[in-house]
Amino acid sequence: MKSKYLQYLAVLSTLVLLFPVGALARDRAHSVEIPYAVQVGGTRITAGSYKVAWQGTGPAVEVSFSQYGKTVATVSGTLKTNDDQVTQDAIVTEATSADTTTLKEIDFAHQKEAVVFDQSQNQGGQ
Repeated sequence: MKSKYLQYLAVLSTLVLLFPVGALARDRAHSVEIPYAVQVGGTRITAGSYKVAWQGTGPAVEVSFSQYGKTVATVSGTLKTNDDQVTQDAIVTEATSADTTTLKEIDFAHQKEAVVFDQSQNQGGQ
């Protein structure tokens, strides 16, 4: 009986310790729909749904774009405080040539964060 209690206590303690780590990771990743192909950090990303995650606490962060469990791009970005009025995900783009649209920023709905991408990375791309 005592051994089951200790086993139960060990499992519960482990879950309690791991929960805050999972909560922090969840705050640094969001799903975003990109409606058309864009260029970010020298990589062309096709239209689709992506998991956008960043490493670091800001303002300078490393941002990764994953689709179907595979990382398709990792770029540098700047984390900024979002406007309180953001009620849905939004991407900010700029047409940089006749056939290239550059991703400049992603605003996350009902979140405090937005990610801005360094435009100098896009200049030397492909």
